[in-house]
Amino acid sequence: MNATVKVFFLVPYPLRNAPSQRFRVELFLPGLEKAGIKYKLQPFIDEKTLKVLYKKEYFFLKVWGTIKGFIKRFGFAFFIAPSYDYIFIHREASPIGPPFFEWWLAKVLQKKIIYDFDDAIWIPNSTSSNRFIIWLKAFWKVKYICKWASKVVGGNDYLCRYAKQFNSNVIRIPTCVDIASEHNHIKRNNGKLFAGWTGSHSTLKYLDLLVPVIRDLQKKMDFSFLVIADKKPHLNLDDWQFIYWNFETEKEDLAKMDVGLMPLSADAWSEGKCGFKLIQYFSIGIPAIASPVGVNNEIIENGRNGFLCDSTEEWKKALSQLLSDSFLREQMGLAGRKKIEACYSIQSQAQIFLQLFS
Repeated sequence: MNATVKVFFLVPYPLRNAPSQRFRVELFLPGLEKAGIKYKLQPFIDEKTLKVLYKKEYFFLKVWGTIKGFIKRFGFAFFIAPSYDYIFIHREASPIGPPFFEWWLAKVLQKKIIYDFDDAIWIPNSTSSNRFIIWLKAFWKVKYICKWASKVVGGNDYLCRYAKQFNSNVIRIPTCVDIASEHNHIKRNNGKLFAGWTGSHSTLKYLDLLVPVIRDLQKKMDFSFLVIADKKPHLNLDDWQFIYWNFETEKEDLAKMDVGLMPLSADAWSEGKCGFKLIQYFSIGIPAIASPVGVNNEIIENGRNGFLCDSTEEWKKALSQLLSDSFLREQMGLAGRKKIEACYSIQSQAQIFLQLFS
């Protein structure tokens, strides 16, 4: 690898805040250093703005934070970008507006853009926190960024198929964990059983699919339901616990689970999901149950490292089976861990990532 290669990463958020960015970009950065590649990274949103971004108040603070983000991007595009060989864009250069920066970098500066995404971000996805600005998101820009990029990186086959409509140079790199220095211990039961779910505020809606399953099973079995997220949901359950997501305690909190759950609805947006919940569960030996949607069908080998369930009755049966059998949990958890080591670790994907810059 040429030691003079210089890469600039345009990312949405400050470091260590967004799972997508952390596990698709940040975890690979030490590998760039070892390969002699020089890089810098610029978030669009700063820490102060991020703290209020998904709250209803602080309108002017959000506006000012967005303006500052655009100022940084203009400064980069006009004064910094010319000295870099590759521009790596995760999801988009700016969260709102047309793809001006991508166009400028690719068409005017003739820079090699590596465009990475891990969701079906070309599909409008309205949530309670973005419904007032959704018309500013310019979802149509994704196909143009794919066209202008020298390489496109998709997190699963569904995303790659979309990108290949506009670009022939598409590489699949799944969302990964570091099994050597971070997700490097195996879950061991230490008391009361927990079925659990982890995710962001935008995916809390999928918990609605779990509530009747958990509620009915808790009438027959002694276990608690654990939710780890950046926002507390309202659940009609008697026995459940909430842990606010924290970077410092993330792995320890996750290890409280005995069974990990990932329900999804069968739609185009869910097809674009990269199964990161399952990857997290398996990485520390937690067996999982998931909806048979998209990449879940690849990560879970039904009956070996977890279960794929379509109906409420299937969910009840699978969860009851895992909660009742500690040996089965351990064996499925270990099988899941081996799957992550082979296919969903930065150790297994590092060379593919490095080859993006050659």
